[in-house]
Amino acid sequence: MKRLLLLSAAMEISMSMAVAQVQVQQLTTENLTNPIGLDNTQPRFSWQLQSNKRNVLQTAYEIKVGTDAKIKGNGIWTSGKVSSDQSLLIPYNGSSLTSGKRYYWQVRVWDNQGNTSPWSTPAYWQTALLQPTDWKASWITQGFDDNGPRVSPLFRKEFTSGKKVSRATAYITAHGMYEAQINGKRVGDAYLTPGWTSYNKRLQYQVYDVTGLVQQGNNAIGVTLGNGWYRSYLAWSNSKDHYGTDVALLLQLDITYTDGTTQSVVSDESWKSSTGSIRYSEVYHGETVDARLDKKGWSTAGFNDRDWIPARKENYTKSTLLATYNEPVKKHETFKPLRVFKTPQGEQVLDYGQNLVGWVVVKASGKSGDSITLSHAEVMEKNGNFYTENLRAAKAENTYVLKGEGEETFEPHFTWQGFRYVRVKGYPGTINPDNFTAVALYSDMKPTGTFTSSNPLLNQLQHNIEWGLKGNFLDVPTDCPQRDERLGWTGDAQVFFRTASFLRGVGNFFDKWMKDVAADQLPTGAVPHVIPNVLGKQGGSAGWSDVATIIPWEMYLAYGDKKILEQQYPSMKAWVGYMSSQSTEQLWNKGGHFGDWLFYSVNDDRDGHSAITNKYLIAQCFYAYSTQLLINAATVLGNTQDVATYTTQLNNIKEAFRKEYTTPNGATTSNTQTSYVLALQFDMLPEAQRQQAADRLVKNIKQYGNHLTTGFLGTPYLCHVLSRFGYTDIAYSLLLQETYPSWLYPVKMGATTIWERWDGMKPDSTFQTPSMNSFNHYAYGAIGDWMYRVMVGIDTDDDGVGYKKITIKPHIGQKITNAGAAYDTRYGKLSSAWKVENGKLLLDVEIPANTTATIYIPANNAGDILESDRPLVSGNELQVAGTEPGYVKLKAGSGIYRFSTKWDSKK
Repeated sequence: MKRLLLLSAAMEISMSMAVAQVQVQQLTTENLTNPIGLDNTQPRFSWQLQSNKRNVLQTAYEIKVGTDAKIKGNGIWTSGKVSSDQSLLIPYNGSSLTSGKRYYWQVRVWDNQGNTSPWSTPAYWQTALLQPTDWKASWITQGFDDNGPRVSPLFRKEFTSGKKVSRATAYITAHGMYEAQINGKRVGDAYLTPGWTSYNKRLQYQVYDVTGLVQQGNNAIGVTLGNGWYRSYLAWSNSKDHYGTDVALLLQLDITYTDGTTQSVVSDESWKSSTGSIRYSEVYHGETVDARLDKKGWSTAGFNDRDWIPARKENYTKSTLLATYNEPVKKHETFKPLRVFKTPQGEQVLDYGQNLVGWVVVKASGKSGDSITLSHAEVMEKNGNFYTENLRAAKAENTYVLKGEGEETFEPHFTWQGFRYVRVKGYPGTINPDNFTAVALYSDMKPTGTFTSSNPLLNQLQHNIEWGLKGNFLDVPTDCPQRDERLGWTGDAQVFFRTASFLRGVGNFFDKWMKDVAADQLPTGAVPHVIPNVLGKQGGSAGWSDVATIIPWEMYLAYGDKKILEQQYPSMKAWVGYMSSQSTEQLWNKGGHFGDWLFYSVNDDRDGHSAITNKYLIAQCFYAYSTQLLINAATVLGNTQDVATYTTQLNNIKEAFRKEYTTPNGATTSNTQTSYVLALQFDMLPEAQRQQAADRLVKNIKQYGNHLTTGFLGTPYLCHVLSRFGYTDIAYSLLLQETYPSWLYPVKMGATTIWERWDGMKPDSTFQTPSMNSFNHYAYGAIGDWMYRVMVGIDTDDDGVGYKKITIKPHIGQKITNAGAAYDTRYGKLSSAWKVENGKLLLDVEIPANTTATIYIPANNAGDILESDRPLVSGNELQVAGTEPGYVKLKAGSGIYRFSTKWDSKK
């Protein structure tokens, strides 16, 4: 018995040690999990460490790559044991890769506590077509004339697969949008493919593993095309065909059989074309589907295509083709109507309770020729009637014509709508809410950040920020999803980026978009107002064109990837060069600018209450900021000559600002919140004048009854500046303000997304001018960044970007009793949550393995702090590193910590 007990104890100790041993998890290639279709010949590997011990750091790693899931020996490449704490973005450095081939890799690590992990479970990636000559397919268009309403064409091809299939891979792209099927089954779960890029310079293709769809014997491929962004109406004045007048298909299906032989099925003139049920499809205006014209079984083998017309082979370029790294648009949340009601005008309306972006899937039974029309709106007007005036020219209607053969299901293919309310006309029979399912569509970026607090209104604001992101991140970061716009406005994107990077894994999403920023940058160096650019030569507006410098730098801070700076550096430099070319003695006071867009304005203003900030003052501030960011990037990249050149230029820019836009006592000539915010955020004033400028800012805020007056460019920095200069209490007052203008005013008015304007809906339930009044516009959601990085206190240290070195510094607010946030860094979970109760402040912190943190505890001295209910002891896991006003500073390794200290709620 004693021997059994000893054996049991030994087993428990062994198991405990096994659990404590460092593990490797979350393997990614180019930040993607087991991706299909990478054209990078040196893909980069990342992983996370997992351990139940504190203060765990990687000291070495070893990677091996093979062509089989069971990697034998060293495979085709091994890194060997590399002494390094790097666990992100380590490049493959083996022999040349082969197109269309799957590779497997695994890693093991050593840590600072003497542990060696087991080899990880293998991950894989599959290469795309690495050489232009790998494309055997030809571009094809429909064989019939494209007259009238530009009906969506169908393409089909039958082929025989005579052997057992080992792997089948499809490579597909289009001019326009496409949906593909093999043997009647949809290829992939992505929508609005191939996505939107600067098509004439960069056209992405998607790669699909379709092994499970190809059968031994007879097969058929079918593809439907739509106008998409390629030739739909975009922007205004009936502007269309921005990239061409055609829709075209390029498809290659490569099959490998179990005996090692291969076969390719490619788009060429042997394909056939026809039309089907999609009779009309436009991005803004919606889609018409006539089920009577559906060709049942058209994408299956044996279908009678005798009347179909041979496709035309076209000589369109393939030189612009690129593999896709950003996440595709997919279906996500679904909603049933919360209520069905009749308006005073007698119209039937569905209310989904959430302003969302996507479409409604409809089920209906009726007679052949019955027509159902769904119209979409964000809000109901004051009298309870359906309101679409703010959609401007966008019809946003989907029409479905029934075949009349029992229950039928309809949904769009190549369009989408932004809506909360849906008007239903022509529905046969009584409306059953279960037959109308709203589906949210957005790019399938991984959720990474959460936030919650003791204030329900603040939690709803967080909800609205998240849904503003979801609704506008459809392959490009659009300004709005509902009206005749839906464009990638650069200013909106740059002010919201830091908030977005907390909420979602937006690295690949913005990497793709920033390549389009560089591709569409004008020869002068000016950046167009929208990307992809469909507005011609318009560009160069301060705060908008600065997207060229701001997002690359903030991406580097968020993800720690130098590649984005290397990639965008010429674009950054060109934009700063443009501003310099437009300046006289480094004063940029010319050109057209949007200024502090949609700032607080009073109708018939006679007393100066409208918060108008000089547009050239704003331009000068952003000129300085972009120059500083260029210096930062040059420093990281080792471009010492540029550092010296632009440092001198920056000093001159700031001196020109002070001469032109400030008084000797440090007042700004505009005397607005935005003028002080930008001057302080970008360090435009001498050190000795900054605090007085902050004091002037607070005085201005109080003059407006503790309300903000800032627009798109001032708002993102407002609370950051207040906290930086000791006015966190004022920042909280603004955040929690419930009357117009404020962040919580729309919440109180029932908003479920962020509005374009502070008063999109006025207190009397009337609307702002309909020509520009979106109710899903994420720019003002940039306050989220302050909530996460300052209120809760989660941030990355500039000396350890990408959260390799972490800062936790919460700022406690009087009216909030708890707030917490969690963020999935590329190293693992990071969280901070504080609570004030019973005269104590509790702070729970989690730091991921292979990182370190500086934690600021709101306390006067270390002796007041408990950690896990024990007096704080300085050691390997936690070291007291000093104090600063209001905080005790600790250095911490990875692990989970609970701190507590006395707290005076009257502070």
